[in-house]
Amino acid sequence: MRDFSLSDFDFHLPPELVAQHPAAERSASRLLDGTGTAPADRIFKDLPSLLRPGDLLVFNDTRVVKARLFGEKPTGGKVELLVERVLQDGNEVVAHMKVSKKPQPGTTLEMVGGFRATLLGRWPDADGALFRFRFESPSREDPYMLMARCGHVPLPPYITHSDSADDESRYQTVFARVPGAVAAPTAALHFDDALLAGIEARGVQRANVTLHVGAGTFQPVKTENIAEHTMHSERYEVPAATQRAIAEAKARGGRIVAVGTTTVRTLESWAKSGEAAGDTSIFITPGFAFAHVDLLVTNFHLPKSTLMMLVSAFAGYEHVMALYAHAIRERYRFFSYGDAMLLARKS
Repeated sequence: MRDFSLSDFDFHLPPELVAQHPAAERSASRLLDGTGTAPADRIFKDLPSLLRPGDLLVFNDTRVVKARLFGEKPTGGKVELLVERVLQDGNEVVAHMKVSKKPQPGTTLEMVGGFRATLLGRWPDADGALFRFRFESPSREDPYMLMARCGHVPLPPYITHSDSADDESRYQTVFARVPGAVAAPTAALHFDDALLAGIEARGVQRANVTLHVGAGTFQPVKTENIAEHTMHSERYEVPAATQRAIAEAKARGGRIVAVGTTTVRTLESWAKSGEAAGDTSIFITPGFAFAHVDLLVTNFHLPKSTLMMLVSAFAGYEHVMALYAHAIRERYRFFSYGDAMLLARKS
């Protein structure tokens, strides 16, 4: 097994291939079938024909919240918060803070929408990169209600336009259920009700996990030695019904098909820790032994990202890099609003 460095996962991506808007129809995106020795160019609607009766599709049912909030300090300086998670105390949140000069703990920010955010300190400790706030509103709305009313869709940093009503619906899966994500599980954005019905008619089963995708998913890897990278932490849950569905699928010879890298991280965190719920900072790189996932539906990922490392671990480094070269030649659309690929686990 060779040793991989950060530069091994780099590639040149023409900027015009970064999708700024979704396809007109969810399931009309392109699908690069990478399950064979040679790439096959397909449409996402073809996915049911690539699955078998008895297979199990596992989705991430997290719901993106409108986590980007704006306000100002007592001095008038502008502040932007990106809520990472709502804490057990229903009025407290953990957030990224973008501001010219960090305010001191105890400072109360006046937020757009008529509520206040009081800075309590850094999180999880004095050296943490995130900040803990207490939200207060005259109408006693909880943080989820405040984000729904006052927030903006937290579009990824490579999408250059401000969020719109279209983003509010399209940067969300059709089966989103549990609020808490600040980034969408983007491979699942290609599924619509008609496609799900076609998958069911094919005899393919469905199950859900939950992983609340954090802003850390866009965090760059800064060390050439990838073993020195510290992964961000995200909350996950594998319900008992999904655990049973996986066991039953394996017993009948069906394949476990993960929709998105977040689903992979959830299932493999469960396998590794034995815990069906908790926080995970699992870092999957080439050499990782997969316990559950046989096929992966995924979008195209950023150069030198942890997700490039994950898909390379899953399908084989050389194979993945060849698929990416093909996708660039054939002008596939990249990243969150882009096209998808189907990968098989390397033996």
